[in-house]
Amino acid sequence: MRLLFIAFFGLAVGYVMPEGHTGKLPSLGWNSWNAYHCDVDEDKILAAAQALVDHGLRDAGYTYVNIDDCWSVKTGRVNGHIMPNLTRFPDGIKGLADKIHDMDLKLGIYSTAGNATCAGYPASLGFEDVDAADFAAWGVEYLKYDNCNVPSNWTDQYIYCTQDRSDINLTANGTCTSQLDPDLAPTNYDWRDSNTYDRFTRMRDALALQKSEIVLSLCIWGYADVYQWGNDTGISWRMSNDIEPYWNAVTRILNINSFKMNSVNFWGHNDADMLEVGNGNLTFEETRSHFAFWAAMKSPLLIGTDLTNLTQTNVDLLKNEYLLAFNQDDVYGAPATPYKWGRNPDWTYDPYSPAEFWSGASQEGHLVLMLNPSNDTVQRKEVVWSEIPGLSPGCFQVTDVWTGQNLGCLQSYSAEVAIHDTAAILVGSTC
Repeated sequence: MRLLFIAFFGLAVGYVMPEGHTGKLPSLGWNSWNAYHCDVDEDKILAAAQALVDHGLRDAGYTYVNIDDCWSVKTGRVNGHIMPNLTRFPDGIKGLADKIHDMDLKLGIYSTAGNATCAGYPASLGFEDVDAADFAAWGVEYLKYDNCNVPSNWTDQYIYCTQDRSDINLTANGTCTSQLDPDLAPTNYDWRDSNTYDRFTRMRDALALQKSEIVLSLCIWGYADVYQWGNDTGISWRMSNDIEPYWNAVTRILNINSFKMNSVNFWGHNDADMLEVGNGNLTFEETRSHFAFWAAMKSPLLIGTDLTNLTQTNVDLLKNEYLLAFNQDDVYGAPATPYKWGRNPDWTYDPYSPAEFWSGASQEGHLVLMLNPSNDTVQRKEVVWSEIPGLSPGCFQVTDVWTGQNLGCLQSYSAEVAIHDTAAILVGSTC
């Protein structure tokens, strides 16, 4: 059970999450933004939902269908409420939710803890109770809550050392100093005293008052040391700026998150942003590396492509039984973490060449990933059991995560790894 602290009338009280309550494991589903941006409507949402069913992705666990920005009337509130754009959503959000629920799926929606959403639509700061009640009445079950257009009276006294922040002056090793950034928060500053914390927890508290459950996902970009307080506010929190369908964006996020994994466990997950599987110019090798690490880091897995054009190869990737089992393990909550950097010395901050050797324990054994970040060279990767936390020298049953092939009883493992590819194995019982 998880104890979530919720503020009512200025008093902190405990609300105990019952077993089975949503949010223990990373969310799986689809989000409209990477595929459509603001060009979103009911037909596209329903087509995505149907594709989840037809591709077998719903049955694999992908159950959220999330509308991102631009779903409402842009000109402003109507009688104090955000009004759905009835040209794009002729049956309203409630009508759409009913159709999504009839497909045994869940509907998510989007708003912002500011004066306007990132695309300039009405947002929820100051209207949390009204909007939370509307979302609940419509049958919404997931809220992505963004961080754009914060009014000046709601900005923070300090800034946090967020590696993706454009107004931060990072040192070569990805850290910050007060010499370079005079507004940097003191080392022991409690970010629960910040305006950012207040902005996001207002929506948390409003959602908690509803009779139906709506999980809260903070799109906060790693600001305000959300790793310190995110777990008593939402089920996940974005730890970077937006992803893009390019290899350098994948390695940038992987590098940042490799230093933030201690905040991940049951009921709270670093959100590495939506999946770019099926998008852009990512190669086959880059695509499966991207998916493998997002699954292993126990990020939410929200598909972000036009599902009606998804290739069978990418469908099979998204349904990989070993990676999904690790991501959704209900006994082991911790993610995979780096145990060796590889080409770079351990703990090197390098957005182009992040940590290469990762492992994590699960019910089925130890998941081990070996990344080749090189732009021009196939690399041979070797795994030594004694280097992996939780393992010792000896022989283990090993399975190839990509093919499902039983590789036998091995004393060690090595593989030729293609450019930007990842070798992935499951190290099982001793033999």
